Amino acid sequence: MNIDFNALAIDIELATRKAFQEMLANHSSEEIYGFALYSDEGAMTVCPSTNTQVYLETKPKQDYVYYKYEPAEWNYEGDGADDDFSAICHTLYNALEGDFWSEDAIDDEDFEAFQQMLYKTCIAVLVKLKEEEFFKKLVGKDIFLMFSVTDYEYDREELKEMIITLNDNPYCQEYLDWMKTWRK
Repeated sequence: MNIDFNALAIDIELATRKAFQEMLANHSSEEIYGFALYSDEGAMTVCPSTNTQVYLETKPKQDYVYYKYEPAEWNYEGDGADDDFSAICHTLYNALEGDFWSEDAIDDEDFEAFQQMLYKTCIAVLVKLKEEEFFKKLVGKDIFLMFSVTDYEYDREELKEMIITLNDNPYCQEYLDWMKTWRK
């Protein structure tokens, strides 16, 4: 597993900027309120997800908060900077599977270190862009930001910390209140 996470962070940042700018150019009239990066438990993907108030209003009211904050349910899940994110996924795949037939098989400990470093890299990119006010400058207001992993149970304290770090806005408290309703 040979990957330069610093170079990967730059690629993810550039792709994220491009994806969000594409979403804004194509869907600004729909009131964009949320942006996320997400990966999978196998650590082979990084993709963007964007949601809008217009789309959210079409969802069932009884599950409103779920649809508001679950990137896998968002309207523009996986959309934006398609070629850039495909290249990132290809890099991840090659890092994990490129030496599949070699005798240096990836053990569980190495994989978990790789996986966690990927997740931390994605969060760090979002933090950097938030601190630069990248999203706020383009949209004109704070939006909800998060990193998500499909089919993965985040440690709740880590999730809470991430939400607080990425959202010093009303979305933060609403998300934390929603977390309190989750089964233990």
